[in-house]
Amino acid sequence: MGPTTKNTIRTIVRRAAIAGGLEVAGGLSRAGLMAGARGQGAIFTLHHVRPKLARAFDPNGHLEVTPEFLDATLTTLKRDGNRFVTLEQLPDALAAGSGPIACFTLDDGYRNNLEHALPVFERHQAPFTVFVTGGFIDRTHTLWWETLADVLAVSETLRFDFGSGMEALEARTTAEKQAVFGRIAAYIHSHDEAKAIASLDAAALERGIDPKAITDRLTLDETGLRRLIESPLASLGAHTISHRSVARLSDAEARREIGESAQRIEAITGRRPLTFAYPYGDAPAVSPRDHRIVADLGFTLAVTTQPGTLVARAHPRPHALPRISLNGHFQRARYVSALASGIPFRLQRRTSY
Repeated sequence: MGPTTKNTIRTIVRRAAIAGGLEVAGGLSRAGLMAGARGQGAIFTLHHVRPKLARAFDPNGHLEVTPEFLDATLTTLKRDGNRFVTLEQLPDALAAGSGPIACFTLDDGYRNNLEHALPVFERHQAPFTVFVTGGFIDRTHTLWWETLADVLAVSETLRFDFGSGMEALEARTTAEKQAVFGRIAAYIHSHDEAKAIASLDAAALERGIDPKAITDRLTLDETGLRRLIESPLASLGAHTISHRSVARLSDAEARREIGESAQRIEAITGRRPLTFAYPYGDAPAVSPRDHRIVADLGFTLAVTTQPGTLVARAHPRPHALPRISLNGHFQRARYVSALASGIPFRLQRRTSY
């Protein structure tokens, strides 16, 4: 059994284990057990909201949900007694303590947030915050995960320099493509991110794929963002300029990335944003230093992608709040109830959903 086959099996087993855990958590919640795990509510995060396209190779499938699933999510949360509030209102809502709260956030500012997500949120009168990246707005930076997916979709081999010379990577089967995707993603996350992305962009251009055209195709520009915030339900939050892991930047560069992203949004909305989302948002991408920088720059709160509900012990840490990801591989309404219960995170804190 080759390494790519083993990786495929591990992925299948892991997804089955997560689905099983969600079923168990849902059963416990319906039985009225572990009610304290719910806390005071949750912040939910999404990326793409769009009709599902069938793709043989879809490494970013976890980052997209359908409009129908978003509709089912909002319906389920309302049925379960959750109250929708804006992210900026969250501190006051938590202090009031009036029932479970649900906040919605969407990262990166995709065009489908306007085209497909907004109508669903309007139908339910649910407010939401879109965290936008300055370099995507201005088409100066690229979404490497989208670029890499597009390159591998049309390539059977790929040459990439991991720091010790060009390597030829086999990418003929879906399993091989996924293995290459994972290896390059790991390299980007563990080395100079800007240089690694530049190398990937150059490889894409060699195949006639323009990474900045992908940015333009997928994300909202300033005009689109202005259209989005015409809705009183929509607000914008900061998400850096380049979408790099801030924990791996110097103090000065992290402060510049965060501060300039706030300025870019203020130029669109006329007011400085009070909310910030750390790119990637997991433990390696965010440090206590970054919490301090965000606070120093005047943000009221900031969100990670560390999974969890809003519990009392998190209130003193408004610049490191957890969020629950709505994952494209688990689009069932009963899973939403299970996640909102907080039980999965109580049972297995090291598992991401």
